[in-house]
Amino acid sequence: MGIATVNPTTLETLQTYAALSPEAVQTKLDAAEKAFRTYCQTTLFDRSQWLMRAADILEQPARCRQYAKLMTLEMGKPLKEAMAEVKKCAWVCRYYAEQGAVFLANQSIQTDASQSWVCYQPLGIILAVMPWNFPFWQVFRFAAPALMAGNVGVLKHASNVPQCALAIADILLEAGFPPGVFQTLLISAGQVEFVLKDPRVKAATLTGSEPAGVSLASIAGSQLKKTVLELGGSDPFLILESADLEAAVATAVQARMLNTGQSCIAAKRFIVVDAIADQFLEKFVATFAEIIIGDPMDEQTHIGPLATPAILEDLEQQVQTAREHGAQVLIGGQCWSGLPGNFYQPTILTQITADNPIYHQECFGPVALVFRVPDLAAAIQLANDSPFGLGASAWTNDPQEQHELITTLEAGSVFINGMVKSDPRLPFGGIKRSGYGRELGIQGIHEFVNIKTIWVK
Repeated sequence: MGIATVNPTTLETLQTYAALSPEAVQTKLDAAEKAFRTYCQTTLFDRSQWLMRAADILEQPARCRQYAKLMTLEMGKPLKEAMAEVKKCAWVCRYYAEQGAVFLANQSIQTDASQSWVCYQPLGIILAVMPWNFPFWQVFRFAAPALMAGNVGVLKHASNVPQCALAIADILLEAGFPPGVFQTLLISAGQVEFVLKDPRVKAATLTGSEPAGVSLASIAGSQLKKTVLELGGSDPFLILESADLEAAVATAVQARMLNTGQSCIAAKRFIVVDAIADQFLEKFVATFAEIIIGDPMDEQTHIGPLATPAILEDLEQQVQTAREHGAQVLIGGQCWSGLPGNFYQPTILTQITADNPIYHQECFGPVALVFRVPDLAAAIQLANDSPFGLGASAWTNDPQEQHELITTLEAGSVFINGMVKSDPRLPFGGIKRSGYGRELGIQGIHEFVNIKTIWVK
């Protein structure tokens, strides 16, 4: 289909776009390079004001709803969640507008020089390759710190959310950022290499699948360019005997069903100690049975369609293969036909052995895998038995268990008695095959700057 808006609820193609020609891409990069020469000299105050203005635009009730509907139309996110996403984008803009000057301030260090310090200077054009599942948030969490630091950005968004991509560029231009500072490139995946190898592009960030990350990192490595990668995840959600079971169940359902289960940091593997496993499963299945599936524009809907037919097909095949290898379906386990789109029933699988293909896979949709273990040590061993290491959620009120979980779980973040989530104030990213580098926090703004040492005598 190429670059197009295809409503995943109805499967209707609403808008199509031709990919930019190589000449048009060159024109965009020319504009970005020209803009950087002057933009890097703008004051931190001016940049902060433009970010504040972007936040104001996003928070306007009518605009917030407009952008939320656009997300729901293009990738099927429930409207309530889409509106929350727009507001979170405003938050990250305000956060870096308020904290950017602190994060980028010169750091004096006493040495044998008369003066020595570290300063932070922008690199230039940064390529952002972004996914469809959080079509506004993923872009703004890159753009806010990158633009605050004085870089300029070019966005290659997922091909199924072109209208979101264009809207984001318009918002930043309307907010006051000079022309060329942030541009959307409507290009195919095959054109990314051409852009990344351009000498004017200094670095790249990608959020997406493991194969996409491997491809981008290989190209960037051949050019000796910095990258930040946030890739897949199969996050564990551990429930131990001292946990508040009611809170754990409620959060477990939310953590698995957010964005119709299409989130890298969604809880995907639920690891429960035997002592409370029966109670947990009874409550977990009962809550799944209450989930409302349907039109994502209806604010009563809990989960909508998957973003594309290919995602639905992959998920359906994963569950079928898991069943053939002995997995037991406690609820769901098949497509939902109430509407013509890409719908899959909320599903819980158990009795999953280590030789089952789904044991080490990421399920990108409303499918939960439940494992029973005898004790804490077995829970941690199972949680770490994954090629991924993005986030982990663990539920216990025992301080000693909390300490053990914090120190031994292999993940970029560990949340105790809470759902894994991104927060502008905290660094976000993974280890192992979940990627490298960090977004957000002070660490995120320092990923794409020249950390320059100054020595004067």
